Amino acid sequence: MGPREEIVYLPCIYRNTGIQKPDYLATVDVDPKSPHYCQGRKVKSGAGVQISEPVYSSPRCNQVIHRLPMPNLKDELHHSGWNACSSCFGDTTKSRNRLILPCLISSRIYVVDVGTDPRAPRIHKVVEPVELFWKGNVANPHTSHCLGSGDILISCLGDPSGNGKGGFVLLDGETFEVKGNWEKGGKCPPFGYDFWYQPRHNVLMSTEWGAPKVLAYGFNPVDVEKGHYGRRINVWDWSSHTYLQAIDLGEDSVPLEIRFLHNPDAAEGFVGCSLGGTVHRFYKTEKGDWAAEKVIEVPRKKVQGWLLPDMPGLITDILISLDDRFLYFSNWLHGDIRQYDISNTRQPKLVGQVFLGGSIVRDGPVTVVEDKELQCQPEPLVIKGKRVPGGPQMIQLSLDGKRLYVSSSLYSGWDKQFYPDLVKEGSVMLQVDVDTERGGLKVNTDFLVDFGKEPDGPALAHEIRYPGGDSTSDIWI
Repeated sequence: MGPREEIVYLPCIYRNTGIQKPDYLATVDVDPKSPHYCQGRKVKSGAGVQISEPVYSSPRCNQVIHRLPMPNLKDELHHSGWNACSSCFGDTTKSRNRLILPCLISSRIYVVDVGTDPRAPRIHKVVEPVELFWKGNVANPHTSHCLGSGDILISCLGDPSGNGKGGFVLLDGETFEVKGNWEKGGKCPPFGYDFWYQPRHNVLMSTEWGAPKVLAYGFNPVDVEKGHYGRRINVWDWSSHTYLQAIDLGEDSVPLEIRFLHNPDAAEGFVGCSLGGTVHRFYKTEKGDWAAEKVIEVPRKKVQGWLLPDMPGLITDILISLDDRFLYFSNWLHGDIRQYDISNTRQPKLVGQVFLGGSIVRDGPVTVVEDKELQCQPEPLVIKGKRVPGGPQMIQLSLDGKRLYVSSSLYSGWDKQFYPDLVKEGSVMLQVDVDTERGGLKVNTDFLVDFGKEPDGPALAHEIRYPGGDSTSDIWI
């Protein structure tokens, strides 16, 4: 197990906020022993290339110690990955010194140098959208994982016209040039999103969100009925890069984050279905193909004062602890984080739950008229005098499993639609203490990073990464 995390990186988004500033990468101090913990400091410019914004103290424990602005507007930074990770273990020529930042809307890919000075990253290279368009006929890059070969594999949501297309591009791990498509054989799923690979079982699994031109500016339930959103796990042959099989998870499922167990011999994992409010276990069958079974379901709540009469939990992120004992996921709309014991992967057991805002808080505009789980609507969350806007979204677990970091922005177009106060006030990062013995979750009321207090105005912070790797970026082979 590695050392305790001292800093984390989060992409911060200004698209759809009304603030005409570029997105940026925030470096946040999370080390309680640090003299900068819970206070600001000024940081020098990065090698004369990137100008770091001065950082100011905040009474709300704003621990942002560095900001790296991108050179373009309205990129929509989203997820991130590494140039090297555990899949490169044993290769002394590889170093985890570049953070890969694909842009969901502009289709750029930023390569950020975090090795020279981890506390003051700088831009190393920019891959322009035309490279993806011409060399791969893909756009809207999402998830990036490093490969044992040294290359970087990135999944995409669509084609250059905004239609759905579940393709991939390869980046050279040294030059970061686009090498072309990873997939071969001509067949491609209708949609793309997240992926995970498992070489010992010769498989890559990918999921489906929706067509970029449909989801770019908001969510319309009619688009689900029209088939513009995904419903399948897609199975690929790892060695030949060919598309083998689709596992249909049902209408209205929209599977997003997918995770194999960390054990490289394991032939199973879990996928969270956002709109369906379900978690499915996928597994290798005796015949050698793959199947899935629903193992968790979050009941919809009947409500008044909302977009629809039935509100799904909207599972937007899931992760598995490094010891493969616990599964965590966030219900962005209902507002809770859940912890399950997955010692028996076919029968996950709920052992922890905590509410961090959401759409059904007691004094909000939504009234719950029928609830199969709760006796009453949860109270709003107030930390350090701030009422937390939005709901829990991206999650990241410390290497020892004892701290769960949570951010509240999903995607600026949907934030604006479902949580307009979040866009006005900015997102937050919270910390949840975890009982790793018996299970259990508890909000750390001494920890709050308030991105509503940023110098250029409220920002929407998204995915959380540790410099040394974490449970959602590292794959062991």
